[in-house]
Amino acid sequence: MVPLKTCQEIDKMQEAGHILKEVMQELAGLIQPGIASRQLDAASIAAMTRFGVRSAFKGYRGYPGNICISVNEEVVHGIPGKRKLEEGDIVGVDIGIELDGFFVDMAETFPVGRISAEKQKLIEVARASLDEAIKAFKPGNMLSDISFAVQHCVETNGFSVVRDFVGHGIGRELHEEPQIPNFVSKDKGPMLKDGMVFAIEPMINAGGWEVEVLKDGWTAVTKDRRPSAHVEHTVALVNGAAKILTQ
Repeated sequence: MVPLKTCQEIDKMQEAGHILKEVMQELAGLIQPGIASRQLDAASIAAMTRFGVRSAFKGYRGYPGNICISVNEEVVHGIPGKRKLEEGDIVGVDIGIELDGFFVDMAETFPVGRISAEKQKLIEVARASLDEAIKAFKPGNMLSDISFAVQHCVETNGFSVVRDFVGHGIGRELHEEPQIPNFVSKDKGPMLKDGMVFAIEPMINAGGWEVEVLKDGWTAVTKDRRPSAHVEHTVALVNGAAKILTQ
């Protein structure tokens, strides 16, 4: 069953979403060749502490970082460490926070200096697919309409959607029902209605959709080692319209 949120609960999540956007913007300003991913992690926790929120990821199922940082062929769940960003990289930054018992989640993929045309298009298509998914988040549609919007946008542009990881409901828990695939399956899912709040997160690859998890137990990479992009917003359905809470 999909938990529905009250207007007051959505307002609290939007408050958290505004903070999360500020944290993401601070990190965006630090992304440049030579910075180590652990420096971005440290900057994120400093910002969270200043805003009075906590990381939703630290310790979640044993995850060791405060945020996820995934570079090039890394799809999701990259662990911050010594690796330094290089000119031409793309870096996915995924952040979740908790404020007064409510969670919000967002991700963005950034270029590091000048990047290839393929990587630039990959980022642009990922963002476009998220926009299309949000347009499909409206009363009367089925959950599968969101999935179709992502898959259609991505595949018509020559890329593929990851199938091993999906979006999710969010609210009083980081992960709530339903799961939100970025591809159409046999299950159309529930009908969409006011009060639903979803973390919609296209993960798309330049090559094939297959991924594998590295020996650290967290970092998912493309099987063909082609680049991947990840974008995400927490979005609520309010008065018949999608409202982006992390914007």
